[in-house]
Amino acid sequence: MADYSEVDESKPEEDSYLANYVKQLEERIRGLENERGAIVSERDRLERELKDLKSEFEKLKSPPLVSATVLDVLPNERAIVKSSSGPKFLVKISKFIDDNEIKPGARVGLNQRTLNVMDVLPSEKDPLVKGMEIEESPEVTYDDVGGLENQIREIRETVELPLTNRESFEKVGVEPPSGVLLHGPPGTGKTLLARAVASETDSTFIKLIGSELVQKYIGEGSRMVREVFDLAREKSPSIVFIDEIDAIASKRQDTSTSGDREVQRTMMQFLSKLDGFEPRGEVKILGATNRPDMLDEAILRPGRFDRLIEFPLPSREGRRSIFKIHTRNMRLEDGIDFGKLVRKAEGTTGADIKAICTEAGMQAIRKERDKVNEKDFLRAISKVKSGENNKKSGKMFG
Repeated sequence: MADYSEVDESKPEEDSYLANYVKQLEERIRGLENERGAIVSERDRLERELKDLKSEFEKLKSPPLVSATVLDVLPNERAIVKSSSGPKFLVKISKFIDDNEIKPGARVGLNQRTLNVMDVLPSEKDPLVKGMEIEESPEVTYDDVGGLENQIREIRETVELPLTNRESFEKVGVEPPSGVLLHGPPGTGKTLLARAVASETDSTFIKLIGSELVQKYIGEGSRMVREVFDLAREKSPSIVFIDEIDAIASKRQDTSTSGDREVQRTMMQFLSKLDGFEPRGEVKILGATNRPDMLDEAILRPGRFDRLIEFPLPSREGRRSIFKIHTRNMRLEDGIDFGKLVRKAEGTTGADIKAICTEAGMQAIRKERDKVNEKDFLRAISKVKSGENNKKSGKMFG
């Protein structure tokens, strides 16, 4: 009789071996599938990269574009343009360009061979114009301006109302003021109020110094004036604030140098913009000066700067109001006599009072206190009025 005991005992071992082998094969298959997925993803990425490189290569092979300015847009996808080299051409507009992008004055790129319009270029502006102080909507309100109630009322009538309620002027049949001139001693709140009205009207605030428009080469200042107004129109509603406007608008002299004549050319360009030969839209012009007596009469006539607003030194009530504004976030000890501080600060400007509050806080910090007392304010008033900070600065940098 045959003995099958040995065969029966080896069968479980064989089944276990085969099961492990199958399991290893399945794991190997899963690993290969994962590798295949990674390779497919990498292939797709390389194909996209190759497509982008081919597209970039075709662009590099294409002829360079000639810059031009659109003079007029005609029917049937045509336009009259003036190239950067001077001549004017009647050209076709590429069907891939949106019709709304092609307007008179737009900068475009022309095919060098066919002169067809192939692209719309961004507007060209001087780097100095781009680098001017531009705030989309300054975080300053009328509550931050103290002691200037009459000035706030006037600037609201002449600047804010035409921007927020132009219909009132149309109903009455009068044109809103063209420009407003703010004049007074330094530090009396001219720039602060200009920023406040820009905030209240949700307008872009464009600030430049008059001396920035005085350039070395002939025609550069006039060009900058044009570009400033173009920028203001693009970002309208906007307020253009020109500080120290006397730098370009001082009285003309009979005897002048070539530099003086260039300043006068810049002023003529500025006057033409104020006269409104081109519609300004929702653009308001504010000028500021410490010396209104130096300004040329041509810039002060009606139709240019229609309203002159004076910013005097703050009165007693004005100084009290300014103190409240600059101390509202300060930690103060009880019993501070602000009436005494207001009397001691007679003859100071709003900027001086801000400096006094800052210096009073510094006095408390030096003595490691977390609250400001009356003695700190008195020492700060004495220091600011005596010009101690300015004297130290002169010794340091002189």
